[in-house]
Order: sequence, then structure tokens, then C-alpha cells
Amino acid sequence: MLVVCAVAMLAVANLQYAWTLFTTPLTDHLGTSLAKVQWAFTFFVLSQALLMPLNTLLVDRFGVRIVVMIGGLFVGVGWMGAGLARSLTELYFAYGLGGVGVGAVYGACIGLAMKWFYNRRGLCVGVVAGSYGFGTALTAIPISHMIKISGYQSTFIMWGAIQGLIVLIAAQFLITPPAGWLPPSRTGGEIKKPSRLKQSKRDYEPREMLKSLPFYVLYLMMILVTFSGLMVTAQLQPIGVKYSFDKYVLLGSLTVLNIAIPLNSVLNGSARPFFGFLADRVGRYETMAMVFCLEAVALTTLTFVVSRPIWFIIVSGVILFAWGDVYSSFPSAIADIFGAKHATTNYGIQYTAKGIGGIFAGPCAAWLMERAGGSWIPVFWSGVACNVLAALLAIFWLKPMVTRLLGESKTAEVTSETVPVEVRQAASGD
Repeated sequence: MLVVCAVAMLAVANLQYAWTLFTTPLTDHLGTSLAKVQWAFTFFVLSQALLMPLNTLLVDRFGVRIVVMIGGLFVGVGWMGAGLARSLTELYFAYGLGGVGVGAVYGACIGLAMKWFYNRRGLCVGVVAGSYGFGTALTAIPISHMIKISGYQSTFIMWGAIQGLIVLIAAQFLITPPAGWLPPSRTGGEIKKPSRLKQSKRDYEPREMLKSLPFYVLYLMMILVTFSGLMVTAQLQPIGVKYSFDKYVLLGSLTVLNIAIPLNSVLNGSARPFFGFLADRVGRYETMAMVFCLEAVALTTLTFVVSRPIWFIIVSGVILFAWGDVYSSFPSAIADIFGAKHATTNYGIQYTAKGIGGIFAGPCAAWLMERAGGSWIPVFWSGVACNVLAALLAIFWLKPMVTRLLGESKTAEVTSETVPVEVRQAASGD
């Protein structure tokens, strides 16, 4: 099940992580500004994120297979439509439709990972989410080459058809575990979970989660940290073009961008299971704070070395490596705090924070760069501030709040299960 989910996620990754390869040719072909083209990416993120609650609700209502199949169809049509678009309006519609498809596949596969793997939740969610981050590493160079040889339209159309077909095939093998299912223990005893993890003893329905303050703290944190990661994802090509990294050759015929984009995908993808595993052992909120600080340091460094080719590759890779933690820690935290039964729908609601972050990362970041006279430095410093604030929230506000919430939940459960001694004795035959 883990492999099938990973394959489906690999197939939809290009819509987000290969987008940066198309921004410059789209700007030239449509005769418009980068900021206007980047609205397509924003519509993609918004439709992926804001419709995630609906997608995950449909998974719970109609089953994972049919939702992922429809999602695969939208993924294919979205990229093919982007290749056929003759105006910004058509491009926005097509890429937004692709975002709906990616949201359906993403939400379903992450939901399955949360439900199948109770005692390895961080690691296994990280493996599935990591496949989404890793996917473009396999395809960035051939896509970039095809854009140069055949044009971006043909590239969109061909790869859209390939990716949609892969998702349709993978969907046939997806199965939801039965309610209350737990993985079998190798020893036949009780299932052990990592000792540092605090997990809820009850399952919160979405409306109950929306009344809980920890959800809104998590939501704010996700907005803050998705901004910087999505900004680097969406703007890497334009930033590189500004410093002529699309022409600066380092290895054979590979330019700086040809090296940076797939390397970033590998690092971003591998970070998700790595930090998921670490969070299972060290603690969810401690890991969050550590990783957000790492990303803040990397963004600070980028402000000083952005014009140096080797450092540009290294530091942008560190940024996306740190950002990968978002997509293992946040879904795992939602399931830990609010239970696994409704985890798919609950995380679908949480995931809408990415849509808000996408607004700031796409056109807003491009607008700020243009207002700064073509400099990306103010955008980088904005990302630094967001990550520092998120790290502080994780340790000094969210962690104590969750500890109190889970303590109250446990007390309530014990109280509700407490019955008179006579009743318990009669029930046991004593």
C-alpha cells in the first residue's frame, strides 16, 4: 500500500515542482509579466488546498479508489490544457483544474498512510509525502530538455497524458483499512508506539477540531512555513534567470538550474520520511522548531550568497530539505491530536493553509521583488521572519497547549468509563 501511494504521488509531483521550468517560456510566449504568469501557480495551490476538505470528505464517503481515479483524470487534463492555453485565463483555468486533481490524489494517499500505520505514522506519512517532493527529481532534466527541443506546449501535453495514466492505474490498488484496524505485532503483544509521542485517546470530528485552539495554531504555523518553501519552489527558475544560472554550465552540458532543480527535489523528498522518523523518536514539536530554525538560517545565508552558483545550489537545497518536514509533521500532528478515524478529512481542512501560503509565495513574492527594483532579498528576509515565528509557536505555545488538551481528553475518557464497582463485578462474573 505504501508503494502504490508513493507511485501515485510521484506521478502528480511535476504540477508543483516542475512548474518553475515553464514560467520563463510562458512569460515570453504570452507576452506578459512574471507576476501575472505566477497567478497560475497560485490558482493551482488554491484549488489543491482549498478544495482538499471536499476531496477528503468524498474519500470518506465514496471510497479512495474512485476519488483518486477522478483526480488522475484532472491531473492529465490540467497539464494538457495548460499546453493548449492561448491566454492567461485559459492557463489559470487549466492549472487550477490540475490542482483539484493533485489535491484529490494527495489527500487520499496521505490519509491512507495515517490510517494504515498507527505506530510509524511520521515515517510512513513522510514516505508518501516524500514521493511528492521527490517526483520531479526523476523528470526535471527530461522535461527541461523537451521544453528546449519541442517547446513548452508539447511538453505539457505529453507529460500530462503520462502522469494522468499512471495515477489511473495506481488507483486500482488502493484500499482503505477497516475501522479500528491496527497493524499486527511481530511478538503478538500490544502494539508499541514511540515513547515521546502523545496521541489522542479519542477521535475528533471535523466540527470538534474546528472548535479547538491548537488547530488554529497549527494552521497559522503552516501558513508561515509554506510561504518560504513555495516561494523557492515557484520562483527558483526566475531567481536563477536573474543571475544567468540558466546559461551558466557547471557539469558537462548541465546548467546551474539543471542541477539545482532535481537536487532540490531529491532533498525535499528525502526530508519527509527522515524528519517523520525523527519526530516519531524525538517529538513532533521539537522537530518542527528545529527544522524551522534550520530553514531560517538557510534563507539568511541565501541573502548573502544568491549570486554564487555553487552556493546557490547548496543553500536552495537546504531550504527545500528543511521545508520537506512540513508535509510529514503537520499531517502526523493532526492525527496525533485529533485521532485517526477522521484524520483524512481533518488534514484536508488543515491543508487549506497551503493555499493561503501560495498566495504570498507566487504573485505576492513576484510583486515584492518588482517593487524592490528586481531584488529578491526582501522576499528572502520575509521567509526568515515567518520561520522564526513558527519555531517559537511550536515550542512555547503549541506543545504546552496540546499537552493540556490530551490530558483533559484522557481524564474525560476515564471519567466516562468509570462505573460502580457492583456493575463491574456483575459484568465480570465476580
